[in-house]
Amino acid sequence: MGEFVRLEVEDGIGTIRLDRPKMNALNVQVQEEIRAAAAEATVRDDVKAVIVYGGEKVFAAGADIKEMQTMSYTDMVDRSGPLQSSITAVARIPKPVIAAITGYALGGGCELALACDFRVVADDAKLGQPEILLGIIPGAGGTQRLARLVGSAKAKEIIFGGRFVDAQESLAIGLADKVVPAAEVYSAAREWAAQYVGAASYAIRAAKEAVDRGLEVDLETGLEIERMLFAGLFATRDRETGMASFVEQGPGKAKFEGK
Repeated sequence: MGEFVRLEVEDGIGTIRLDRPKMNALNVQVQEEIRAAAAEATVRDDVKAVIVYGGEKVFAAGADIKEMQTMSYTDMVDRSGPLQSSITAVARIPKPVIAAITGYALGGGCELALACDFRVVADDAKLGQPEILLGIIPGAGGTQRLARLVGSAKAKEIIFGGRFVDAQESLAIGLADKVVPAAEVYSAAREWAAQYVGAASYAIRAAKEAVDRGLEVDLETGLEIERMLFAGLFATRDRETGMASFVEQGPGKAKFEGK
């Protein structure tokens, strides 16, 4: 458990909880603690789905600009790789990952949310990539993941202007998947995550990898990735259980082991 980031596990759901007052600024220490929490969530068998949550007031308002201001070009050459990979560690968790967003998800905070599979957003939240206002660009995946999610033109418009995007626009453009009152963000995220607790874990893992890896390659290669992952699931007990249950009882009644 880190000083500012911890993994809390309850009823099969792991919550990566950011807690660095006042705005959960993502300094180097927080970045590395996010990486560690993502690694723990990945390997723990009792974690079937993950929520990333910054608390009731703010998700994460961005990088620690005071820390970044002191860094030279060579400092950032050395740091930019670990910065990106700390956020990518969340994207690579082989389980469903849901961002529960209150307050602000800006800059690095927005990039952390983009690394999740889904985003539950408070109705008064603001998201965005305002790095351009500092004379830089997003450096932890924002230019790539945002464009893949909302399209290149909309991503450019948001990034070039550095503006904040409210919850309703986020929902309309696909940046948010669900908008709820601020007080209900975490409970809504838990309700979403709960549906995966009893699911066929390796099938979900394969589906996530097929979608994510497939987006990185051409269609023919993506189809081959899908084919191999599909065939591989025939080695799992959950595949046997699921098909036997379907034949004997009909769809949706299987009790999976996650094996």
